[in-house]
Amino acid sequence: MPHIKTTLYLKIAFILLLSTLISCSKVKTADLIVTNAVIWTGNENQKTAQAMAIDADTIVAIGTIEEINKYKGKKTKIVDAYGKFITPGFIDSHVHLLQGGNSLLSVELRDAKTPEEFAKRIGDYAKTLQAGEWILEGNWDHTLWGGALPTKEWIDKYTPDNPVVVYRLDGHMVFANSAAMKFAGIDKNTADVKDGVIVRDKEGNPTGIFKTNAMPLIVDKIPELTRKQKEAALAAAMKYFASNGVTSVHDLDSLSSYKIAKRFKKKGDLTLRIYSSRPLDKWIELANADLKINKWLKRGLLKGFVDGSLGSHTAAFIDNYSDNVGDKGFLITNPATLSEWITSADQANLNITVHAIGDRAVQSILSVYDKIIKKTGTKDRRFRVEHAQHIVASDIPKFAELGIIASMQPYHAIDDGRWAEKVIGAERMKTTYAFKSLLDAHTNVTFGSDWPVAPGSALLGIYAATTRRTLDGKNPNGWNPEQKITVEQALTAYTKNGAYASFDEKTKGTLEVGKLADFVILSQDITKIDPVKIKEVYVVKTYVGGKKVYDRSKKKNY
Repeated sequence: MPHIKTTLYLKIAFILLLSTLISCSKVKTADLIVTNAVIWTGNENQKTAQAMAIDADTIVAIGTIEEINKYKGKKTKIVDAYGKFITPGFIDSHVHLLQGGNSLLSVELRDAKTPEEFAKRIGDYAKTLQAGEWILEGNWDHTLWGGALPTKEWIDKYTPDNPVVVYRLDGHMVFANSAAMKFAGIDKNTADVKDGVIVRDKEGNPTGIFKTNAMPLIVDKIPELTRKQKEAALAAAMKYFASNGVTSVHDLDSLSSYKIAKRFKKKGDLTLRIYSSRPLDKWIELANADLKINKWLKRGLLKGFVDGSLGSHTAAFIDNYSDNVGDKGFLITNPATLSEWITSADQANLNITVHAIGDRAVQSILSVYDKIIKKTGTKDRRFRVEHAQHIVASDIPKFAELGIIASMQPYHAIDDGRWAEKVIGAERMKTTYAFKSLLDAHTNVTFGSDWPVAPGSALLGIYAATTRRTLDGKNPNGWNPEQKITVEQALTAYTKNGAYASFDEKTKGTLEVGKLADFVILSQDITKIDPVKIKEVYVVKTYVGGKKVYDRSKKKNY
């Protein structure tokens, strides 16, 4: 009898153990499975996949269709990609979020091709407003009508009751009407500003154009957007980026989206991950702030300026502008002041990026960074140079040597390429938007748009970086074609490198187990088609944290 009991107990124990092992071997079912896709993961260890399983907002498995089918349960939602191409969600490393959102709700001047069209658009928009309401943003481009800068006389008759302050598309020049200048107290007696320009007529009266450091004379007098206006701007911006497959942005807007985005997050309405910045000279604000990191909203980034822009002749160069002898542009902030701010911010473990466009400006900020690193020692800083458009050839290797990130905007290359040679000459053109040279030197290059200065489309940015075809159609083989890069290099700059630049490489930027399920379904495989056709590719769906935030498709189950 004892022997029989012992045998029975052993059988029961074995059955229980086997049951436990079977139970443990069962794969946890996923909330969402995306299948039948061509997935470009961005992960060097697993470059492609056919399907992925998602639990809540995180990828739990990625691989073949057969492998991922194991995660299918009764409640699992299946998304059939119908063989379409999937990439990690695009990360735009340079946007002006509230300004851009507000521009979607304001007058659009970017493609106005004549002074008459420019003035008419402002006049027509003014008719939709009440007296006293401001007309802002605009993003005009005077090169489209031959280069004449607008004057207040162009629009005063259309806007007697509405102050107008509209930006040139590069953001380093504004145009104001008489109503706005009167509101700001600007007239013939207004003193000139150091490292800034107030354009005047023959009698000394301001024409309405203010450049770089003169801009605050009028910009700072614009009434702050109301909370309702900011909410509308952020909502419009999020919708816009979702339609372009952008799931994360680095917001370099001086308006700062942080507080209003925090409200959206609290209500569960945030559909875009935001890395919010503050001006470098206000570093103390962030040094004393709560910088708790979450998946949606973070801060800790500071943005400074060395110079202005090429289009406004305020970018700082070592040699003269080719079209204006004696003009080399100028530094907006002197190196000593920059060094003081950056050193203090760096000691507070804040992240720093500095705008530098001209070769003198780039050289200046590289020197400042170099001295700080040598003085305070190495650590994981991830200093950035924003734009890095025009670089002396000997400075290109310094980015990688110092561990400096080049945060660049490829669309600017096909825009500026229409006229830049007249301004800087053929020789300096060779290292303008030097994407390939920087990558060949092992620089960490991250891409963005500078929206609303340029379209907030990563696909157009990839098109620009891989073709360098200027917008005027005059460079079919590419403007400075030796600086073209591959589609995968451009994709990496818009995904993996963008995550690295914001210290988020462990949570996003590639599609792999344990990372956020931020991804985009595109209409075509951009790694297989002629790069020239990339501008025809569109976003079909955008997912942030496994949740669909944009859907262009017409099929119910797509």
